[in-house]
Amino acid sequence: MNNDPLPEDLRVFAAVVRKASFAAAAEGLGVSPSYVTKRIQILEATLKTRLLHRTTRRVGVTEDGERVYHWALKILDDLDHLIEELGVTRSSPRGTLRVCSSFGFGRRVVAPALSALVEAHPALQVRFEVFDRLVDVASEGFDLDVRVGDDIASHLIAKRLAANHRVLCAAPSYLARRGMPRTLSELATHDCLVIKERDHPFGVWRLRHGKQERMIKVRGPLSSNDGDMVMQWAVNGRGIVLRSTWDVDPLIAAGQLVHLLPEFVQEANVWAVYPSRLSTSAKVRVCVDFLAAHLARTLKQDASAI
Repeated sequence: MNNDPLPEDLRVFAAVVRKASFAAAAEGLGVSPSYVTKRIQILEATLKTRLLHRTTRRVGVTEDGERVYHWALKILDDLDHLIEELGVTRSSPRGTLRVCSSFGFGRRVVAPALSALVEAHPALQVRFEVFDRLVDVASEGFDLDVRVGDDIASHLIAKRLAANHRVLCAAPSYLARRGMPRTLSELATHDCLVIKERDHPFGVWRLRHGKQERMIKVRGPLSSNDGDMVMQWAVNGRGIVLRSTWDVDPLIAAGQLVHLLPEFVQEANVWAVYPSRLSTSAKVRVCVDFLAAHLARTLKQDASAI
């Protein structure tokens, strides 16, 4: 009788640890909670130790569970790489790729790119999630974070997918009521529509003029973690917004927004960010290269159409 733990049991266990919940792990894996419970019970019986303990609010990890989780990640990564080496070429990725991004950019730009990705590579399955916070791809089980913004931790690998920057804008109706800001310092006296960006502190705008970067604290009556809502407020004349060119350029061209202080920009390039343990993954390399070509072409076409 084989008493070695099964890779599927290790995968289920890793998902439970990441989510700190049997139900959330089941939802993420696309299986029933009873299946997750059964696989954990089998794994604990196989290893002859308790790996998890439940409280009224969440699932905790025992000391042995921490050790098993560490090894499970390594074993599963090695297994994935083995499968790639044996059956996957650079041009034909297969298996599941877990991708995350931010709300607005993820919905409007990344989602269509991923749709094109799986059309080009039918053996690939993509699980895509969006967040209003920075995701720790290494510990949260993601293979790839498609991220807007240049503040990236040094322990992660990052490849630039497309150039991008954020600019200041406001509706003509707002400027008619409050006047046009002539200097960056004047923003402190205006109604600013603050978006909770994943890569910057809330209410602090850092803008660059040439090689010089300036920081200004802004505030206003309306703020949100949803960029689409903030953009609608801006179009309705509720204040000044700092937003990526991919989002505001069409509105500027249509006269719904006015580009303010054009000499100031905030660098916010588009990056593919992934853990160093996936640096040799053929699946990740193929997907990153595809997204780089697709996004660079798409964003360039959007810009040239205005």
